[in-house]
Amino acid sequence: MKMAAPVLSGRSGSGSSSSSPTAAANTTTTISSRLACAPELDFRSGSRMDELNRLIQEFSKHDQREYDDQRALEIHTAKDFIFSMLGMVQKLDQKLPVANEYLLLSGGVRDGVVDMDLDELGAYNRGSDYDMAFTLLVPALKLHDRNQPVTLDMRHSALGHSWLSLRLFDEGTITRWRDCCMMADHINGTTNYFFSPTLVADWFQEAVALVLAEVQRKPQRGMPRVERVERHNTLLSMILGVGSSRMLYDIVPVVSFKGWPAVAQSWLMENHFWDGKITEEEVISGFYLLPACSVSGRRENEWRLSFARSEVQLKKCISPGLMQAYQVCKAIIVKMLAQPMVVGPYHLRSIMLWACDRLPANYLGQEDFAAHFLLGLIDDLQNCLVNKSCPNYFIPQCNMLEHLCDETAIFHARKLALVRSDPAEHLRATIEQAKSANRLTQEMQRRGSSSGLPSPQNDATSSDNQQPDDRLAKKLQQLVTENPGKSISVFINPDDVSRPHFRIDDKFF
Repeated sequence: MKMAAPVLSGRSGSGSSSSSPTAAANTTTTISSRLACAPELDFRSGSRMDELNRLIQEFSKHDQREYDDQRALEIHTAKDFIFSMLGMVQKLDQKLPVANEYLLLSGGVRDGVVDMDLDELGAYNRGSDYDMAFTLLVPALKLHDRNQPVTLDMRHSALGHSWLSLRLFDEGTITRWRDCCMMADHINGTTNYFFSPTLVADWFQEAVALVLAEVQRKPQRGMPRVERVERHNTLLSMILGVGSSRMLYDIVPVVSFKGWPAVAQSWLMENHFWDGKITEEEVISGFYLLPACSVSGRRENEWRLSFARSEVQLKKCISPGLMQAYQVCKAIIVKMLAQPMVVGPYHLRSIMLWACDRLPANYLGQEDFAAHFLLGLIDDLQNCLVNKSCPNYFIPQCNMLEHLCDETAIFHARKLALVRSDPAEHLRATIEQAKSANRLTQEMQRRGSSSGLPSPQNDATSSDNQQPDDRLAKKLQQLVTENPGKSISVFINPDDVSRPHFRIDDKFF
């Protein structure tokens, strides 16, 4: 006869099969204490979250730029050169607006500050090619008058794109830009003039080349060195050397509008993370047309809507931890998903903005959650690839990955899966890349110092009739220190380029 095994009690000497409430509570407390002491792990990769946070902080340290008075003055000298050059372009044939408003953005086009097709732009690397990068949007047309008739013709374009008709413009504007238009017969028998992004870019790049040739024939003391000028379809990339600094300017001819396009009107009706932090008037102050087309669009006619001015405002509402995660994730995907670059930093920026709308502000505001945010951004980007769906933040009905074929989407999703399975290793590789870029920058600066390359201050002190403007350097240093990573609007009159007016977000200088 078989006998049942005795039931072991939680306490010695007890014949009862149930433990006391006190013992159960003690056991629960012990387990909770052990969990509290144990490091938090990422379920997918097994990585320690505190280690990922440490690596993100290390990357941020190496990725940040420090500006002393000398570097600030060199940045100012390069900017002045660019604005003076644009003033001369305006005087060539009076095409550009006389009193123009440029948008100067921190970071190059390849950093995703605007949505352009990166595969067509060539490779530029920080450290080996340049030290700092900026994007400058230069309005060829500035349509800020509320009474100005504007015809955005979206009948022939994919969502988020448009043709621009000049048919309702005054005769002077049409005459001035006729050679940059594609002509078509209108239904009423008149001629329709469609402002062509490719022809505008060709004109702009040729005009800049003429001005640079003239400037370099008569070089002035303290003028930046034009080290590299390259056309990349509708983008003009220029590297300027000032002292020991090399600055990349990505210059984009655009069309500038005040107000808000009807195609993005429904987006304003939704709740957003920036509600109550900035006003709607700040967000919808204007938009642009970029010289970029959809996969199926006609390159010579189609422009892409851009909300770069709004993104400058929204950036102020993003928590530092999420912004850190975005920067390091951007560096990882640029390295991992290049050639071909079917998804890039601008897709990641849209994903980040959608995450801000989706997640509670108190969660995103936690300072030690950068690792959680990084892993979440990678997961979201991988999900976008698998589903071939990445909605534009301002025009949600516009899917920026709709054109991807299944094979390409899965190929890049698998690459991201490798990152997600070992994020610490890819973070370390990204840190080494940032360190290498810094070493190259420092080496170039040492070479510049030893070879006696002129700097703005050196030129000023070597001339009898010039004095170093310490006040200017201090002011620039103050602006850079108080506004790290912010974008700058510049109001400038080409007849008086010595007095630019700056707007850093909502501050005027």
